[in-house]
Amino acid sequence: MKRCLHFLSLSLALPAAVIAVLMTLASLFATAALAQTDEVPSVRNFPKAALRGLLVVRAPPDISLNGKADRLSPGARIRNANNNFVLSGTLLGQELLVNYTRDSAGLVYEVWVLTTEEAKEKRAGLSTRNFIFSFEGEAAPQDDGKTPYNQLPRYK
Repeated sequence: MKRCLHFLSLSLALPAAVIAVLMTLASLFATAALAQTDEVPSVRNFPKAALRGLLVVRAPPDISLNGKADRLSPGARIRNANNNFVLSGTLLGQELLVNYTRDSAGLVYEVWVLTTEEAKEKRAGLSTRNFIFSFEGEAAPQDDGKTPYNQLPRYK
């Protein structure tokens, strides 16, 4: 019994062409939709318990927070200004204004590096003082090794 293969091949080719056109159109609209999700909000929402501080990574996990020695917890999460995760080793020696939270052991657990808009928000944690003790403001005389003995500073 002979079958009409020509009709069968035509009926299979037509839906395949329609599917190909639909896939092409879908891919064009999908790229436009993906572009809209890449936007980073200007100000992120931080937990209410987050504190403000100046962070300097010394030798991970050792850090300096507001001028005092501190430590990152195991598994600490650090996010840069674009809200991407970064490793603490990439921030060595940089002084960064951050929001941070602590874990139950008191170690720094979550850190967000702030943008200029986020830094304008008021948050507890960063203490500033508006006075200088006399010994901090005055520089001690330094000896460069070339000063004659009779001109060295004398102490009472």
